[in-house]
Amino acid sequence: MMKQQVTLAVVTTTAATVLAVVALLKQYWKAKQDQQWGKCQRIMRKFARECATPVPKLWQVANAMVSDMGASLSSSDEAETSLNMVVSYVNPLPTGIHKKGMYYGVTMRQTSFLMVCGWLAGKFEPICDLRVENVSIPPNVMVGTSEELHDFIASEIAKFVSAHPEHQDETPESPENDKKLGFTLSSAEDRSTAISGSAIKLKNFSADATEMVTGLNQALEKHGSKLRVHALVADIVGHLAGGRYYDKDCVAAITLGSGTNAAYIDTAQSAPRWNDSLPKKGEIVIGMEWGNFNSCHLPITQYDSSLDVASSNPGSQIFEKLISEMYLGEIVRRVLVRMAQEAALFGKTVPPKLLIPFLLRSPDMAAMHQDTSEDREVVHEKLKEVFGITKSTVMAREIVAELCDIVTERGARLAGAGTVAIVKKLGRIANRRSVVIMEGELYEDYRIFRNYLHSGVWEMLGNELSDNIVVEQSRGGSGTEPLFLAASPNPDS
Repeated sequence: MMKQQVTLAVVTTTAATVLAVVALLKQYWKAKQDQQWGKCQRIMRKFARECATPVPKLWQVANAMVSDMGASLSSSDEAETSLNMVVSYVNPLPTGIHKKGMYYGVTMRQTSFLMVCGWLAGKFEPICDLRVENVSIPPNVMVGTSEELHDFIASEIAKFVSAHPEHQDETPESPENDKKLGFTLSSAEDRSTAISGSAIKLKNFSADATEMVTGLNQALEKHGSKLRVHALVADIVGHLAGGRYYDKDCVAAITLGSGTNAAYIDTAQSAPRWNDSLPKKGEIVIGMEWGNFNSCHLPITQYDSSLDVASSNPGSQIFEKLISEMYLGEIVRRVLVRMAQEAALFGKTVPPKLLIPFLLRSPDMAAMHQDTSEDREVVHEKLKEVFGITKSTVMAREIVAELCDIVTERGARLAGAGTVAIVKKLGRIANRRSVVIMEGELYEDYRIFRNYLHSGVWEMLGNELSDNIVVEQSRGGSGTEPLFLAASPNPDS
């Protein structure tokens, strides 16, 4: 009997010890999880503070951009500016009041070119009978001579026009204008061009693009085409021409896609650097190349700095690295890596795919950001799909969604500050209606980004002035921008 009592006591004591150990382990793991969660929260709060864009900060950025715009346009070679703005000789731009007819255009891309034609009915009416054809450029032509490239493009244009001729009942108002071929370079989207002054370099081609206008026109004449190229400009200028066609108060166009750029309409007197080549009065179109804007007022974090150092162009395109589609997801990924390394956000080991740069694309980021399900199921699916993270806590998913919000809000509001800067440079904020058109997947497809941009502009201007800047989506449609350039009167007409 005594032996059974001793045995029972030992068993009871052992069980109690095991329960106590289990309880201690639970407390330990809970404390550790709380510590890790706290670490994640501290990293995120610090990141949010550094990314903050209150209205005074936005005005600092806008005013710095206005200053850089003025310096870039000045005649002084000593003026310090991060912008290298250029005049595009496409004036005057079309208006939808009287432009009517069949127009043709071409957009050069990295390894192809897009040909378009359509009927502009005038009176601000949309494009009718739009036809689009994408032509791949053979490898031997890409590495061939300028003449071979020009001849290939001209021959394809001639075939395209033959397949889509002008309407027989057309009554053109100006035969000279109807011979104009709009020609744009997809610099913002494809990174295929670099524009500096009047010199244009096509990075993927051996052809000398500075002689492209003359070469193309000679080739077009050889193939029996009446079309002629008057200027090669970045596609953002074509979007601005489209904006002006649909609304006479349109003063600027902004691209927010994988890259970013802006163009706006100014006066000839505002650009003394080009005094010798510009008319004494009238409007001019200026391409900003605003992706390279930089200022001490930009809210740059350690993650932005590390991204910049690791990029192929460190120290350049700083504004673009804060607001464009190409970089938003990468900033989120870099913060997540730190949380995974220092606070075990996704478990004891860092998911290998989380360490791959630029794996998180903005569309996936937008899907996670806009997930409204109770347990953030879309975030869970995207983490699994993109990074191979099969197990994630609800708290971890909330952190991911919050990071997406922080990065998106900063980028959108900075883009809004740039928008206000352009209108301020023109002196139109206080008393004139100004339309700024936006194009690109980031603005068109990312609803929260778009909302943050609009609210940033509204907050900067307040109730009294907010109606003076109208931000709206481009109405021309993808690929149509050269058509509006074709509809622009010739500068000397």
